[in-house]
Amino acid sequence: MTTQTLEVPVLLPEAEDCAACAERLRTTLSTVKGIAAAELDATSRRLMLTYDPALVSLSALEARVREAGVALGRRFRHATLRLEGLHCPDCAGAVEHGVAHVPGVLSVVASFAAGSLHVEYDADATDLDRIAAAVSQTGYRAVVPGAASDAAVASWQVNLLERSLRIQFDPKALSPDALVAAIKDLGMTPVLASQAAARVTWRRDPLLLSTAASGFLLGSALLVGWLDTAPAVGMGLYTGALLAGGWMTARKALRAALARRLDMNVLMTIAVVGAIPIGQWAEAATVAFLFALAQLLETYSLDRARQAVRRLLDVAPPEATVRRNGVEVRVPVAAVNPGEAILLRPGERIPLDGIVRAGISGVNQAPISGESMPVEKMPGAHVFAGSINGEGALEVEVTHRAQDTMLARIIALVEEAQAQKAPAQAFVERFAGIYTPAVIAGAVLIASLPPILLGQPAWPWIYRALVLLVIACPCALVISTPVAVVCGMARAARAGVLIKGGRYLEALGQLRALALDKTGTLTRGTPAVVEIRPLNGADSAEVLRLAAAVEARSEHPLAAAILQAARAQGIAWPDATRFTAVAGRGAHAEVNGRRYHLGSHRYAEELGVCNGDIEKHLQELEAGGQTPAILSDGTRALGILGLADQVRDAAPETLAELRRLGVSPLIMLTGDVRGTAQAIARRVGVDEARAELLPEQKVAAVKDLVREHGRVGMVGDGINDAPALAAATVGIAMGAAGADAAIETADVALMSDDLRQL
Repeated sequence: MTTQTLEVPVLLPEAEDCAACAERLRTTLSTVKGIAAAELDATSRRLMLTYDPALVSLSALEARVREAGVALGRRFRHATLRLEGLHCPDCAGAVEHGVAHVPGVLSVVASFAAGSLHVEYDADATDLDRIAAAVSQTGYRAVVPGAASDAAVASWQVNLLERSLRIQFDPKALSPDALVAAIKDLGMTPVLASQAAARVTWRRDPLLLSTAASGFLLGSALLVGWLDTAPAVGMGLYTGALLAGGWMTARKALRAALARRLDMNVLMTIAVVGAIPIGQWAEAATVAFLFALAQLLETYSLDRARQAVRRLLDVAPPEATVRRNGVEVRVPVAAVNPGEAILLRPGERIPLDGIVRAGISGVNQAPISGESMPVEKMPGAHVFAGSINGEGALEVEVTHRAQDTMLARIIALVEEAQAQKAPAQAFVERFAGIYTPAVIAGAVLIASLPPILLGQPAWPWIYRALVLLVIACPCALVISTPVAVVCGMARAARAGVLIKGGRYLEALGQLRALALDKTGTLTRGTPAVVEIRPLNGADSAEVLRLAAAVEARSEHPLAAAILQAARAQGIAWPDATRFTAVAGRGAHAEVNGRRYHLGSHRYAEELGVCNGDIEKHLQELEAGGQTPAILSDGTRALGILGLADQVRDAAPETLAELRRLGVSPLIMLTGDVRGTAQAIARRVGVDEARAELLPEQKVAAVKDLVREHGRVGMVGDGINDAPALAAATVGIAMGAAGADAAIETADVALMSDDLRQL
C-alpha cells in the first residue's frame, strides 16, 4: 500500500469535550479502507492523516469526517474529466506528469483504457479550468463536466460505426443554442433534430486516416520498387509513407522529450529517423506504418473495452410515461421528479428507480442484479432503472432522479474503478518507465562501443542498434493489462457483480481464505417454522393454529414466521383478545375465552409447565440450530415449535466450488449462539464456525485471519459488517441492490441475494 501523509486544519464543535471528539473521529475513520492512521491534535486543531489515495478519496473522507461532527478546514474535490486523443499508456503518462505539477492537485490518475482523468484537488488552491489548461499544454484535450448539462441531458447513445452521438435533453434546463455551442467547442458538427434532441457527428480519427495513407503509399512504393521503373518515384512514395505513418508518433516524442521523459514514442522516432542517414528508406517507412497500425489496433481494442461500459448506459430508456394532472404524458427521464408516478406497460424497460404502488408483474432485474429469473413485484416492492417489466402493468412512484438511480451509480463506480490501477498494471508501467531508457542506452552502446573500442565499421552497428530499438518496444506489454482489467470489470458489472477497481479484481484471484457472515449471507436472514412437536394429545395443525392466533398482533420476527407457516398450510386462526407481550420471554392472549401462552424456555419454566420430557425436546431442537417456542394453556404444554433461519439453497454448492478453486479455509463468523452456529456450519460445509461474536470481535477475527493467511476476503451484508469488511483484503457485500451503504462500504458488491455470484 502506497500511503501519503496530509496535515489538515479542522473545525471542532464548540462546547464539546475535545477528547470525546477525537475518539469519535477515530472510530468513524477506522471503518474506512485505506486509512492507515488518523490523529487529531485538539490543541492545534489539526488532523494528521496517513492514507492510500488509491483506496480512499479525500472528498469521500471529508464526508466521513463530517459524520463525526468535525469539519475540515480545506475543501477537497474529486472530479472525472474525459480525455481526447489518448492512444497509448505514454499519452496518459504525459497527462499525469503535466497535471501533477499544478498547485493544489493532490493526486491524479489518467486512464488511457477508459479515456478519463481522475483528479483530486484542493478547491481553495485550484479549479478544473486550470487542470484542463494543464492537460492542453501536454497536447491533449480534457472535457470538463458541466453541472447544467449533466442535469439537462436525459440520455445519449453512441454509434461508433456512424461516429455519431444522439442526445436527448431537457430544453428547460439547457437551451438548444447553448448545447450547440458546447458541441461546436469540441470540434464536432451538431444537427438539432428537435427542441429536445440533437444528433452529433465527428470527424474521422486522424490516426485511421494517416495509417491508411501510410499503408497505401508504402504498398505503392513496394510495387514501384518491384517493377524497378522509377526509383525517384519510389523514394517519394517511401517518404510519404514515412511522414503519414510517423508524424503523430514524432509529435508525441517531441512533447515527451520537452518534458524530459523517455517513452516508446521517443524510442520509435529515434529508430525511424536513424534509418534515414544509412539509406534504409524502405525499412523506415515500414516501421512507421507498422507502428501506426499497432496503435490503431490498440485504439480499436480500447474502444471495444470502453463499449463494454457504454452498453450499461443502453439499458435505461430515455423517456418515461408520467401521470400529471390526470393525463399520461411522455417526458425525458431527466424531467421526472421523485414522488411522481410513472406507468409501465408489459415488456417496457423501467426508466427510473421507484416503489410499486399498483399492479403485479414479474420483473427481469438481470441488468442490475444479474438474476437470471424474473422477480415478482407487487405493491411496496422496489424496482430499478434498466430492469424489464414482464407481463403485468405497473404504477411506480419515483424515488430517485435519473442521475441518482442504482444504474447510474453502478456506471459511475465502474468508470471510477477503471482509474484504479491493478498492482500488475502499476508494476508493468513502472517496469516500462525503466525499461525504455535502458533500451535506448543499450542501443547507444551497441552503436558506439564496437566502432570505438574494436575499430568495427560504424554503419552495421548503427543498423543493429536501430533494430534493437524497434523490436524492444514494450507497447503490447503495457497495453495488455489495463484492457483486460476494464473488460473484466465491465463483464462483471453486467453479471450483477460490482468490482471497485483493478486491484480488487486481481486480489480476488489471490484469496487464500474467506470469512462469511451467517445471517443474511449463508442463511436467508428470516426465521421460518421448520418443525412442530405436539404434546399432551394435541395435533400439529392445532398447535400452529393457536400459536398463530396468539402472535397475530405481535411484531416480533418469530411471530411473522409462525403466521407465514400457518398461511402456507392453509390454516385459518381465530381472533384473539387481550393480547399482552411479555418482554424478552413471549406473549399471551385469549382465544375463545381461554388464555394461551407462547414463549421461550424461560417463560415455560416461569409458568411451571416445563418437565423432563419437554427438556429433552428442547435440547434436541437447540442441537439442530432451532429456536424453540413453547405453546401452553398455563397448566400444561401443548406443543413446541422449532424456528430457524433458513440456509440458502446454493450455500453448500457455492462453498464447495470456492474450495475447489483453492479458497480455503472457509470460516463462518456470527453473533448467534454456539449451538445454532455449529448446526448451520454442518449444513453449509464451512471449515470453522466462530460464534457469539460482537462486531469488534468479528474485526479481530478477520485481522487474525489476515495475519495467518495473508489475503482474506470477508462476505457480509455491507452495513452492520462494515468494520469487518474494511479489515479484510477484499470486502464483499451481499444483496447490495438498493442499499447505498452496502455499495459504499464494500470493495465488491453482489447486487442480488444469490450466493452463487461469489
